[in-house]
Amino acid sequence: MDTGLVHLHSLLRWIILILLVLSIVKSFTGFRSGRSFQDGDRKTWLFTMISAHITLLLGLYQWLMGRYGIISKGFTGEGSFMKDKFYRFYWMEHPFLMIIAIVLITLGYGMAKKDIPDQEKYKKAFRYFLVALIVILAAIPWPFRQDIGRALFPGL
Repeated sequence: MDTGLVHLHSLLRWIILILLVLSIVKSFTGFRSGRSFQDGDRKTWLFTMISAHITLLLGLYQWLMGRYGIISKGFTGEGSFMKDKFYRFYWMEHPFLMIIAIVLITLGYGMAKKDIPDQEKYKKAFRYFLVALIVILAAIPWPFRQDIGRALFPGL
């Protein structure tokens, strides 16, 4: 079960990245072209937020109860887990940065509900989504990252 959840969590990262890039493009073109806010923009932002929250729930389960989870594994090494690059990344850096990114995505979606001018709505959402994308790209365990890297498409 743990392997399947890790694979699902990794697959959802691609869905989030695609939806986040689409949200960035829609918000950027929205404020650059001066168009009015559309229901399609709100739905794209909503799907981005929902997929991010589902991935967060899967990630929190992995963080606590997964194969290398805090509760199921515990730290058995000498000294602090902060000295171990693998556990520092998966127990602290990855969850912390991803939670920040999901908060930013949620704030970006929140712009769709605000009663502010459409250009301001697009501009603020663009900023939130862009920073969230940068944070996510920095926190993903890419295959080239030594000791912490994972496959681009695990299980395939």
